[in-house]
Amino acid sequence: MSITETAPAKLNLALHVTGRRDDGYHLLDSLVAFTVLGDRVRLEPGPLALRIDGPFAADLSTDGNLCLRAARLAGADAAITLTKSLPVASGIGGGSADAAAVLRGLARMGHALPARPERLGSDVPVCLSSAPARMQGAGEILTPLPPLPGLSVVLANPGIALSTPQVFAALDRRDNPGLPAIPCFTGLADLATWLAGTRNDLEPAALTLAPVIGQVLDGLRTTGAAFARMSGSGATCFGLYATADTARIAANALKQHGWWAVATELAPPLMPR
Repeated sequence: MSITETAPAKLNLALHVTGRRDDGYHLLDSLVAFTVLGDRVRLEPGPLALRIDGPFAADLSTDGNLCLRAARLAGADAAITLTKSLPVASGIGGGSADAAAVLRGLARMGHALPARPERLGSDVPVCLSSAPARMQGAGEILTPLPPLPGLSVVLANPGIALSTPQVFAALDRRDNPGLPAIPCFTGLADLATWLAGTRNDLEPAALTLAPVIGQVLDGLRTTGAAFARMSGSGATCFGLYATADTARIAANALKQHGWWAVATELAPPLMPR
């Protein structure tokens, strides 16, 4: 029996850094959404093993891969195939989404979800549901939110992998205010207006490490994005567009810079299986 799970890309539409725990983990307050675009994980019965294919397979090693760590945390064996369609170390939760997809697949095979999945990474708990949520604490405090409008999105990455610890280390301030109250969004206009009053506190730090991120953001805005921001610790940025056609045209224009760029849309919550 073969089981396939999607691993949607995670977007931090807003990300405020609100503190730091004694153990060094940062406290976050983030509006998280997911896209239709993502990686894919296939699980089959057998000894624990991992094979990686897809456009970004060459950028990953099987040694210490989060997919294998997830299976070990669940105490399960499976032959895992990861089709890697998202850039590595790019701020859109690829590794965490892949680990969460493995855990969901193993649950369908009869294995219990492990306690404290955040041990695999702070984004793993929210990626398990892959549904809009307010994520707080070190990623373990989740407040489910109503579905977001299925808006058109462009993801763009300049081909630079950023180290999350290095980005956090470059922060000027770690005690910022949290998010304002999150309303129920009905469309692009009210979501963009609300986001304009929020931040990604990691964006200025990432820009000091990779100034090209600023060019990507400018590219999204000049191709018609109603709102553009870096996701997570970067370097992937997202733009929200009025229509699928404008998003597709924008992605094609951004590719001319040699960047990875793709048009997708905000995804509905995963259907339970």
